[in-house]
Amino acid sequence: MQAAPTLHAMDATTAAQHLHLLNESAFVARLGSTVEHAPWVAQAAWQRRPFADADAVFVAMRDAILAADRTAQHTLLCGHPELAGREAVAGQMTDDSTSEQGRLGLLSLSPAQCSHLQDINGRYRERFGIPLIVALRLHRSLDSVLDSAATRLASTPEQEWAAALDQVCEVMRGRLQRALST
Repeated sequence: MQAAPTLHAMDATTAAQHLHLLNESAFVARLGSTVEHAPWVAQAAWQRRPFADADAVFVAMRDAILAADRTAQHTLLCGHPELAGREAVAGQMTDDSTSEQGRLGLLSLSPAQCSHLQDINGRYRERFGIPLIVALRLHRSLDSVLDSAATRLASTPEQEWAAALDQVCEVMRGRLQRALST
């Protein structure tokens, strides 16, 4: 995992103190949705209280993901929607995913763009057995996302497994920033 910037969107000490006061169910209610359909990550992180700051919350949650067995990681990865995939078309994505995909125009692609992205999604899923997960907040454009996907398609399965988990953690980092700043 590469080093990433700290969670600056809030006073980390205040947030950590507040989170320390929450019981397990309130903690999971507050942070459980920061990892797509995997509140168990927040539940595991709660066990590592108290948190020195907001970055420690991220580390606890990241460590829970990385310490999970391969089956749990696979389930976590498969819980993420494909980019402009069937969940998006059906309007069945979480609010966070809808916002993240909408920011780059993934919810309003031209037919040609949609076909191209569906081709990438299909090749990726066929090669790696999981959906293509991209921390969209790290990209400024759809072209950047597509370039990243093309590069990742050339990875080995083990390299891509690690990259997918890293992307989940980066998605989580952005969602934590939003959740802890409110």
